[in-house]
Amino acid sequence: MLNSCVSDFAHWSLDAIREEGGSLSWLEEQRFEWSKTTAFALEQVLQGKSIILITDEKRKWLEQYILSSLNSSVLLLERPLIPIVSIDALFVHYGSISGGEMIDVVDDMLSLSHKDDYFFWYIGKGDDKRSDIAKRQDNSYFWMFDEDFNDAFTLKSYDKNLDIKLLQLYKLFNASLNAAMFGEVDASS
Repeated sequence: MLNSCVSDFAHWSLDAIREEGGSLSWLEEQRFEWSKTTAFALEQVLQGKSIILITDEKRKWLEQYILSSLNSSVLLLERPLIPIVSIDALFVHYGSISGGEMIDVVDDMLSLSHKDDYFFWYIGKGDDKRSDIAKRQDNSYFWMFDEDFNDAFTLKSYDKNLDIKLLQLYKLFNASLNAAMFGEVDASS
């Protein structure tokens, strides 16, 4: 049913991790968690959904990096543009909202403006209030710190190599996106 160049995403991920050598060896232990959560996010991108990126305050640097680099390969005509935007660009006061009612208002605005064709990508501590809107959606993609949350890729915020690991994860996500878009891997498997 699948052509011969399409492989299982979990197997593809393992090969990609091993190609990086020792620098990504830490991820090999978490490859199943990575594969499950990332494959679901990739499927949504391939379905044409927009990514609404949310980070906690300590990871704002990563948010800016992702926003500036995810579509940079388009300049080289390597792949189509991926619709991605920061929650703060959509609602400048997002960092100051509190309470479920205000989150409902923001969620309604997003549903109207994006016709429900979006998902949240949250990166940060699980107990940060900025994660609340993403936690309400079943289709959100999480790189969550210090909390076991349903279908989240988990990390430890006190890991001294956390920033390096986040950049490595982004690099692997970007490579996974390319592989899925060009039919090298089936993200639904």
